[in-house]
Amino acid sequence: MPFETWTEWPAREALATVGVPRRRQAMSWVVRTVLVGLFLWNVLREGAFDGWGYAGLGAGFLLCAAAVRRWYSSTLERRLWLSVGLLGVLVAVGVVAELAGVHAAATGLWCVAGALAVERLPLGPGLAVAAVCMGAYVLAGADRSVTTAGTVGGVLLIGYALRLDEEARGAGFRLLAQERAARQAEAESAALAERARIAREIHDVLAHSLSAQLVHLEAARLLIESGAERQQVLERVAAARGMAREGLAETRQALSALRGELTYAEDFLREAAASQGARLEVTGEPRRLSAEAGLAVRRVAQEALTNVRKHAPGARVEMGFAYLVGEVELWVRDSGAHGIVGGLAVSGAGYGLLGMRERAELLGGTLEAGPAGPDEEGFVVRLRVPA
Repeated sequence: MPFETWTEWPAREALATVGVPRRRQAMSWVVRTVLVGLFLWNVLREGAFDGWGYAGLGAGFLLCAAAVRRWYSSTLERRLWLSVGLLGVLVAVGVVAELAGVHAAATGLWCVAGALAVERLPLGPGLAVAAVCMGAYVLAGADRSVTTAGTVGGVLLIGYALRLDEEARGAGFRLLAQERAARQAEAESAALAERARIAREIHDVLAHSLSAQLVHLEAARLLIESGAERQQVLERVAAARGMAREGLAETRQALSALRGELTYAEDFLREAAASQGARLEVTGEPRRLSAEAGLAVRRVAQEALTNVRKHAPGARVEMGFAYLVGEVELWVRDSGAHGIVGGLAVSGAGYGLLGMRERAELLGGTLEAGPAGPDEEGFVVRLRVPA
């Protein structure tokens, strides 16, 4: 047996009454009251007490009650020598009772002290104190050898059984506290994840909407500086206003997505492709995606189309969306710049591809973005996410 087993105190959860049901506490007090009543009845039945004898009995009873009460708190505080000293008070009162001829009182006090020592002290010191208590009982020798052996064994067994019961209860309380802490940590983690998700969606909506508006406003500025006709400038301003309107619509879509009210992804892609004059090809069996996967497809499509307007104005755009086994794939390809590239290409923060890649990786997917190929012009964005 490890050395720590003999020197360690029972857990505080085992020694304390915190968490013990009231019915069990009430039952414990009922049992203690009955045992104390039987003890006093045996003591009074055995001895012939006069006035001073009753006074001595009362003083001894109050002294032992105070010692036991303080002993419970001292063991909870894990004060070994104070606890042993308080049990020594019971042993000493038992010796006085034995010398006064009240064997029932002495036997009861020694047995109680022995059981309490095994129950709540470290196992080594507890057995040592119990040995002293039971040794005093054996030396008194008022009972037969069989009765004495049974009493000693019964006291040690009762004390150790109470110890095991309290340790099991303490272990249960520790497990319950750990489970509650784990649930609280899980709830806090889920709340933080949900906040991060909401913040990410709001950021993406604003970034896409404001970036698109900036593209049109920058185009309007370039047209004004180049002396373009008023109608061309108005078209760009109207386009920026339209993007602001679309931003509000996207905000509503994001809120709906957070509530789990998303439409099919290809429906959104068809609308986006039609608004940009792009060609869309959908393959596979349509199915409803999770909110996270659906939002990833939408945001990547929006960002890719915005990048085409910024970096390849006038380019032909092709889009593809495929329902695969366990995942979906989206790709957006442009044919290369065929319009004016200037201030438009440097507008925005430059974090679009990074944000798209982070979104994909959060879902366990991948995002690839780069030139279409060695023999082809244009740029390709390809997304794959589990769905």
